[in-house]
Amino acid sequence: MQHSNLFESFNLRYFGPVDGHDLDHLVSVMRDLKSIKGPKLLHVLTTKGKGYAPAEKDQTKWHAPGTFDKVTGEIQKKPILSPQPPKYQEVFGHTIVELAKQNDKIMGVTPAMPSGCSLNIMMKAMPERAFDVGIAEQHAVTFSAGLATQGAVPFCNIYSTFMQRAYDQVIHDVCIQDLHVIFCLDRAGFAGADGPTHHGAYDLAYMRCIPNLVVMAPMNEQELRNMMFTAQLEKNARPFSIRYPRGKGVMPEWKTPLEEIQIGQGRKVKEGEDIAILTIGTVGNYALTAAEAVAKDANVAVYDMRFVKPLDEAMLHEVFRKFDKVITVEDGCLMGGFGSAVLEFMVDHQYTSKLKRLGIPDAIVEHGTQLELHQECGFDPEGIKNTIIEMLAPSNKTVNVQA
Repeated sequence: MQHSNLFESFNLRYFGPVDGHDLDHLVSVMRDLKSIKGPKLLHVLTTKGKGYAPAEKDQTKWHAPGTFDKVTGEIQKKPILSPQPPKYQEVFGHTIVELAKQNDKIMGVTPAMPSGCSLNIMMKAMPERAFDVGIAEQHAVTFSAGLATQGAVPFCNIYSTFMQRAYDQVIHDVCIQDLHVIFCLDRAGFAGADGPTHHGAYDLAYMRCIPNLVVMAPMNEQELRNMMFTAQLEKNARPFSIRYPRGKGVMPEWKTPLEEIQIGQGRKVKEGEDIAILTIGTVGNYALTAAEAVAKDANVAVYDMRFVKPLDEAMLHEVFRKFDKVITVEDGCLMGGFGSAVLEFMVDHQYTSKLKRLGIPDAIVEHGTQLELHQECGFDPEGIKNTIIEMLAPSNKTVNVQA
């Protein structure tokens, strides 16, 4: 067989193809292979959704359907009693269409996740300007780079954890050439019950070290829209990385006017005198909740830094001149991430404030809901609140937490 010769030319013994749904035969074949020495390859054929007709017929719909009636095939959704915030992926999907109507250079690219990242909205509205390149993240990045060399402005949407596969292309094909490619990293931070292979824990750390790349994260839906708007402007033609999490946002009324953000400029979202919290991304909402929980006895300032690169150095100088106690919060790895960037700034400018970093530790974190995993790692609202109390305790300030 041609396939057999191909694999065996690499000194791999080839067996198959075999029916992956015939378990008795499959077990027998695998038992036989145990006794054969050397490297070997077993070619198994399966059908996604096999055994359940609706799933076989519509594999995309049934990739992750949630709760459903196994008899009728009806996917059960919880009734919506009041206006709900959208998913961040939906904000991306609708906003890129809105921007593309204004800017005919905008293209959309995704590697096999058009429904997962909501690029399917653009694919339906503008099929000639949106591309699903299949499970090939490296090609998605290089293809986007090629589009950019011809004057297009591609939004390349890849799950954070899968962007790791294309890291070389990000550096060599986009950033070295300083091309106008906008990476939108969906499922950044903990991805929830999809488990450790899908957690987007590392992008802040591995993106911020690349020259020419702007690295930012929105605190809410309005900020995501504004970051997308800012990144596609012709005067800002350079590589961008925008990361946002899985799941719903915080703004039921999210269709806000598009406004430009000054690159490298953070924002103060709460005044305070006793301690400062610096956040990146949607965990800034946790910080506000924690600050309110101790509001009667501690005056907490909260800063949404927006950018990991470039850092808002003017804002950081303001913070470290005013506060001797600072907390950083990120839904990303502590090693090399946002908190590390702040520590580097402190060292470079010889600040000596006491700083506590909250984020994902140097460990493989397993399954759980996003909130459960945030709680486990101590950067949920309760964990941030406890850190505030702990850091203020040495100053003999009594902090009574609201019930």
